Order: sequence, then C-alpha cells, then structure tokens
Amino acid sequence: MSRTIVRTGAAAIAAVLLPLTAVPAAYAQPDPDPDRGPAAVAPDPTALTREATAIAERAAAKQQGFKALSSTPAAAELDRAVDAVIADGALGVTARVEAPGLTWTGAGGVREAGTERDVRAFDRFHVASNTKTMIATLVMQEVERGTWSLDTPAEDVLPGIFPAGVTIEHLLSHRSGAPRGPEELLLTRVEDPDSLEQLIDAVGQHYTEAEHLAAMRSVPWLFEPGTDFSYSNYGYVALGVMLEKETGRDLDDLLHRRIFWPAGMLRTDYPKTSHNRGPFLEGAAKIDQTGWRALTDLDPSVFHASGAATSTTRDLASLNEALLTGELVSPASVDAMLPPRSGSADPDYGLGIYRVADPCTEGEYLYGHDGAHFGTQSINWSSRDGERQVTLAWTGRDYTGATEPPYDLGLLLEPMLLATC
Repeated sequence: MSRTIVRTGAAAIAAVLLPLTAVPAAYAQPDPDPDRGPAAVAPDPTALTREATAIAERAAAKQQGFKALSSTPAAAELDRAVDAVIADGALGVTARVEAPGLTWTGAGGVREAGTERDVRAFDRFHVASNTKTMIATLVMQEVERGTWSLDTPAEDVLPGIFPAGVTIEHLLSHRSGAPRGPEELLLTRVEDPDSLEQLIDAVGQHYTEAEHLAAMRSVPWLFEPGTDFSYSNYGYVALGVMLEKETGRDLDDLLHRRIFWPAGMLRTDYPKTSHNRGPFLEGAAKIDQTGWRALTDLDPSVFHASGAATSTTRDLASLNEALLTGELVSPASVDAMLPPRSGSADPDYGLGIYRVADPCTEGEYLYGHDGAHFGTQSINWSSRDGERQVTLAWTGRDYTGATEPPYDLGLLLEPMLLATC
C-alpha cells in the first residue's frame, strides 16, 4: 500500500509560518512557491484521514474475498492483527469492534515508552480531533434550542474576531478560511525554531483560549468563507468559546452534562491539566534514532475545544452510537451533520463528522472522525444505524523525517473493518 507520512517539527513549522504581527484578519491565497507559504509545505492535517479513507476503500473492495477465505473466528483474526501491527512497529494499541453477533476488544504493546506496562483494552488516551464531533454536537443542540442557526454570523456571537461572512456552519465544516493552528501559537514559546526539544516543551505549556483566537487573527485567512475547505483547529476553539459565552457554562460542564453522561461515556473527560487520570495510553514520539520517547506532559490547552478530550474506545463508540441514533440531537440534526460540505476536497467532511466507504454495503458509508495528537492517533467510525462500530487508538509518531512510516496501520484497521460485515 501507499503509506502517508506526516513530517512535522519546529524547523518545518518555522519555515512555513507567517510572522506573528498584529494585523487585521484578511483573506490571502496560498503562496504557490514550494519554498514559501503555509499551504505549500506545512504538515497536512488531513493526512491520517486520507490514509484511513484509502484503507476503508480497500477493505470494501476485498470484502467478498475476505468472507470466502476466512475460516477462523473473527476475534482470532483480530487478535492476530493486533500482534501484527505491534510487530510492525506500533508502540501501543487499544481497539474495539462492535457488530451484530460480535463484540471484540483487543490491546497490545506497552502503555508508555520505556516501561513494560501492557496496554489494556479499556485504557484511556488523547482522542485529539475526535473532540470536534463532541463540540459539533453541542453546537447543533444550541441550533435546536433556537440560540443560533447554521447561518448565524460568527461575528454576531464573538464581535471583532472573524472576517465578514463567516458563519457557524463554515466553522463546523472547515469552510471558514481560518488558518489551521496551533503552530503559530507554539512558535511564540520557542527561542530556536529548529529545536524539537523546545517544541515539545512548548506543547507542555498552558495557552488561553484568548491566545488561540489572537493567533488565529495574527495571520491572513486562506480564502473567502464558503469557497473552499481547509481544516482549522482555531475554528473549533472559537466554537468552544462561543458555546461558553452563550450558555454561561464552562465547556467541561457542557460536555459532561449534555454529551458524556447521556451517551454513557463514563471514562471520558475534558481535562484542564496534563495529569492523566487512571490507566492511560501515553503518546510517544521518535525525534531521533534513539527510539521512542514518552510524551507524558502534554497540556490540553494546546488544543482546547479542537482536541483536548480523553476517552476510551468503548466510550468513543458510545458517542457515535448515541449521536447517529438521535439520542444527543434530533434525527433532523443528524441528517444535517452528515452530508459532506467539503466539495472535491478530501475528506468527505460534514459538520464535525466525515464519512468513508462502508465495506459491508456498496454505496453506503461509515461516519465518524479521527484524531492525531502529538504521540497518539485514533479513529472512530460507525454505520449510519449505529449497529457496527470500529474504534482504534495507537501510539508512536515518527518526527525524524524518515522516508517510510514506522508501521502499517492497515494491518489492523482493515481486518477490523471487514470483521463488521
């Protein structure tokens, strides 16, 4: 298969960011020069989504052959798949499959680099951008309450923050033109932009939501709202601030009361410190040839509403099931969230959720999100009826600039998808 590599690091980030001067928000097209400009060489925030989408498409193409060739129980196949991806180089894995007649959980590898503590199936982890589905659900609840509509200008909620024409729907669907983030913000905390050590230290520092919004406004926006697709963490931080302003409640309280508890997500949290409660699958990074380095002091404020949540595979599956079956918002709101707004761009992104090919039924889709934290990545997809779920988290991200990724995600994700059929 063709493997997608995301290369990041302070040197790469510094080379592509515009100066952090206080300038009015404006629209700017990406610089076509490959040696300049954030759109030209910045790390692709949808690289994981595109790789996982390709795996789903391959699984859909293989589905009939898999059924014909497999003569052992699905659980045994999946157990071997966990072993395979660990043997291929992944540091730690926790995974879950739910389908009619099958509920499987698996885990492999170590919980933290440099230790011998085994990963368990119910270990918690940083879910990163899977948080966006939670935030989008809260926003849709406010739409149902009449607080906003999808067409409400963002400027009406947070005056002085957005260019003219940006709506709540644009922020939800990454069609606002906002810069990605949080790279601009991280660079305000490093002296040597070529030092990965300083970048890792910056990720452990605290950032206010106001600092995120200031960084969002400090660089030109990418296009006029509604005319293109570009993934933006800043846009979701802004949505979190808007929710807190309109409801008068902290986002942590809103998420617990209106998402976690109703969905039965009892081991999910929206932390405010780097302390990870209970057994935790710690992220790991490879920044040189000395091997994996544990990332245990990552401050959640580096992402805020765009990716601060922690959860388990079981809880994330419960989120998708509760959302898609109308337990968290009305069926009409679910129907509004699912259709892609991203046009010809990858992924097929709706409102805080995207879709991939359903391997079990031609022409149907699985819905959900993924998350790429600094040392942990995750995927959470479900069939439209909520009956079939695939949820996976794994650790180990390579920042050395190697020409090959350290392991093949498809060794596990593909069998998991096929097992739901």
